[in-house]
Amino acid sequence: MSVVEVQAPGLFTTVQDLGREGFGPMGVSPSGAADPISLRLGNRLVANYESAPALEMTLLGGTFRFPEGAIVALTGSEFGADLEGNPLDLWVSIEARPGQTLRIGPTRSGARCYLCVQGGIDVKQFLGSASTHVLTGLGGLNGRPLREGDVLKIASTTGSFRNRTIDPRVIERLSRRSVLRVTTGPQSDWFPESSRRLFYASAYRVAEESSRMGLRLEGSPVSARSGRQMITEGVSLGAIQIPAGGQPIILFVDQQTTGGYPKIANVISADIHRVGQLRPRDEIRFERIELETARSLLREQEELLASERLMQE
Repeated sequence: MSVVEVQAPGLFTTVQDLGREGFGPMGVSPSGAADPISLRLGNRLVANYESAPALEMTLLGGTFRFPEGAIVALTGSEFGADLEGNPLDLWVSIEARPGQTLRIGPTRSGARCYLCVQGGIDVKQFLGSASTHVLTGLGGLNGRPLREGDVLKIASTTGSFRNRTIDPRVIERLSRRSVLRVTTGPQSDWFPESSRRLFYASAYRVAEESSRMGLRLEGSPVSARSGRQMITEGVSLGAIQIPAGGQPIILFVDQQTTGGYPKIANVISADIHRVGQLRPRDEIRFERIELETARSLLREQEELLASERLMQE
């Protein structure tokens, strides 16, 4: 049995896959990778299913030893990594020999880096997913971030090493954006025209209090019309709530499943992975697009991910 030994866990490293969809009515958020595109591409590099569990590191990477060796790939943001002192690039498959140690440093670009291992991280699933939801202590490795001394099993595989890389032009098209595209929220008409113009014209900074549950933003406060009161209702991934203080909150992968704040907009599915790479103090703006345009952008993204030129060997 192959394993990964955790010598240093990093700041906040958890086991994540593509999440547990369909349990919102039960009050269970989807969780899953904050940057699902990076997870999917990393798994393809090591010949896994796209949804295979991997390690998601936030802001600071960890140190991992492979006693029996492993085939691995790093994707997402550049954290500065080396295998036994030899620098490693993102978006390529690598063979770690038995006993070698992988060291991953602090972020040099976005918020999250992914370590994918051929076979996938082998942990007990909860509601069909290996994803960690820290607030409830469910999924992943005992429902918590990794700790020094943890030993993670690698699922068995018969795959051999093949040198693969992702086309840099594809990475460029999928890279971070300072403008997030959104569609109109269900309570958009609760906000006067002046507030909507302010929301789309303003730059917002990601607050330090942000997490996988939601990204709190700081900037020009947005005010709804007075006298309106909401009944708590279901909320979607990427919904942008406006609480009483007027500072927007982007609901994210560990979100609550219901909410009582009006939602002015919703980040489109094709940009969710970009939300996952936002760090505290990053600055963003919002661009409103129509639903049909959002659908077209998602179709284009999926076609790009399925294209033959995505992977190079």
